[in-house]
Amino acid sequence: MKPPVHESQIPWQVWYQSTDREVRGKALSDAGGVSKIGFGLMELPPGSTTRPAHYHSDEEEHLMALSGTENLHLGAKTYKLEAGSYICFPAGQQILHHLENNSDQPFRYIVVGERIEGDMVAHEDNS
Repeated sequence: MKPPVHESQIPWQVWYQSTDREVRGKALSDAGGVSKIGFGLMELPPGSTTRPAHYHSDEEEHLMALSGTENLHLGAKTYKLEAGSYICFPAGQQILHHLENNSDQPFRYIVVGERIEGDMVAHEDNS
């Protein structure tokens, strides 16, 4: 049994610190043991991006914006996301995506994804 956990109990992890790709995250689903689904609280600082753009062969991803604004680059199109915006990236949909925060505020969001062994991630450099 996993007892409830408050996000403040989970430490931030920081990837690519002090670069234009810095992103912070809390792997909430890992609290108390790994689960089949990844559920994370994420924060993209101003001026940061999640490049390289990518898509998954077998895993579905979901994103729900909590606060701030940012641009979602989805294939050749760009969409502005703000609190309340939601997007699903279906498994195997061969459309590259990445986020870019051009605002002066952090963009905070929830990301949910499957954890499927053998999933292949295609990046803009090798798609």
